[in-house]
Amino acid sequence: QVQLVESGGGLVQAGGSLRLSCAASGRAFSNYAMGWFRQAPGKEREFVAAISWTSVSSTYYADSVKGRFYISRDNAKNTVYLQMNSLEPEDTAVYYCAGARGLASNWYEPMAYRYWGQGTQVTVSS
Repeated sequence: QVQLVESGGGLVQAGGSLRLSCAASGRAFSNYAMGWFRQAPGKEREFVAAISWTSVSSTYYADSVKGRFYISRDNAKNTVYLQMNSLEPEDTAVYYCAGARGLASNWYEPMAYRYWGQGTQVTVSS
């Protein structure tokens, strides 16, 4: 069993930056692919970024955040991060961390992830 706890959300002006953190409990964190998703009011949950569990730590991004957001992980701290730069009002959403053991494909699909955090609110003002 893995528990995920997000932190780092808040209110920021357009053009600003935030770094989200997701702390994982449980063992074998390094065997889990980790993803970030977001959900705005009235919209479906959408993929933001993912990082693989392999030693290469391949990363994947939604087109809407490519070049602005960066996902990374620190296996020694059981933590995954999402650095968000050049934030836009359209980035306003609840951001969720998700984990899947041994995931090797379907990075973009919420159903591929078994474990989810409770979410953290990110609000970008114009």
